[in-house]
Amino acid sequence: MTDAQTTAALERLQRLIPEESDTELLTQLLEDAEAFALGYTGRRTLPSQLVTCVGDLAVVAYNRLGTEGDGARSEGGESYTFNDAPRRIYSILDMYRLARVGGKYHEAESSENQEG
Repeated sequence: MTDAQTTAALERLQRLIPEESDTELLTQLLEDAEAFALGYTGRRTLPSQLVTCVGDLAVVAYNRLGTEGDGARSEGGESYTFNDAPRRIYSILDMYRLARVGGKYHEAESSENQEG
């Protein structure tokens, strides 16, 4: 993400999780979410359309803090089942996933890099 995108994503994350004041933690969650999105889609750079999706992944990761490795949990008579991330997020990521040809990803250069 660009610096402006990171700043906007961090501000959005702070609005979505107002009880969390640790900016370093939120920044790390965003970085991890971006790395996941890039790995999942096979891209080297994040399309601007996925910035919100990365923020959503960071929220999911925040909500899972302390429950890493759990598939389900029962507390106070209530049961919780954990998914990796909501299917809605994967549906968006799937639209930007690159196909592999010959074992390699072929990402078109952005229009900014094709000037001239």
